[in-house]
Amino acid sequence: MKAVIIILIVLLVLFLLYILCLRCRRGKADWAHFRKWRYAHRGFHDREKGIPENSLAAFKRAASNGFGAELDVHLMKDGRLAVIHDASLLRTAGADVYIEDLTAGELENYRLEGTEQRIPLLEEVLPLFVGRAPLIVELKAERGNAAALAAATCAVLDKYKVDCCVESFDPRCLMWLWQNKPDVIRGQLSENFTAHGDAQHLPGGIRWILTNLLLNVRTRPDFIAYRFSDRDNLSLRLCRSLYGVQEASWTIRSKADMDAAEAAGSLVIFENFDPRG
Repeated sequence: MKAVIIILIVLLVLFLLYILCLRCRRGKADWAHFRKWRYAHRGFHDREKGIPENSLAAFKRAASNGFGAELDVHLMKDGRLAVIHDASLLRTAGADVYIEDLTAGELENYRLEGTEQRIPLLEEVLPLFVGRAPLIVELKAERGNAAALAAATCAVLDKYKVDCCVESFDPRCLMWLWQNKPDVIRGQLSENFTAHGDAQHLPGGIRWILTNLLLNVRTRPDFIAYRFSDRDNLSLRLCRSLYGVQEASWTIRSKADMDAAEAAGSLVIFENFDPRG
């Protein structure tokens, strides 16, 4: 009987530690305001119409149609911020170079998806949404530049009065925000890394920790952006039920999934269809 009691106590302590690891910040953002919009993933792009992802055309199209947008930022070697998803330009611009090795001036040499659209700077995108709709800004940390990327992004965001929140897969970006810019609304991006094979450069244990949001204790996110198909994750459910965290669902590609996400109170980050039907 004594052994059973000890085991139960140990299990209880472990469960409490688990709950503490999932801690989120609450009360910082007006989520009712952010829920008024749907967010176009990498802009309201459409390859068939010659509107590439993360292009000025895609962001103008989102803003003019009453959508917010999700976008990705990388830190270039001159300290400027490029809006592009991949570090490599091979997929998006057909060039075997990395965005971190370029300057803002050198971006003029590349075009997106065979169009005349070039890779925009963050400072070019932000004015499109001022007074119109919010943005979800994803920090794409590379080569250990999480702190520098977060600092540079906040410096640009401070120059524009646009409603936005900042997210990243890399917890180090959120740690920097918590310590240095606590007024910024910050979100932890995640998914089931073991199921999708992403982040294979990381040890399996780290992928498991990130999947289950166990670094929340170090990042205290205001929201969690989770892959919609993985949203049955226990840690995510506990974050919602115990800490009331706001969820954002990515990437929504059908009206049925959009309706399900919005019924659960999630922000919708959509792609490849028009939510208006």
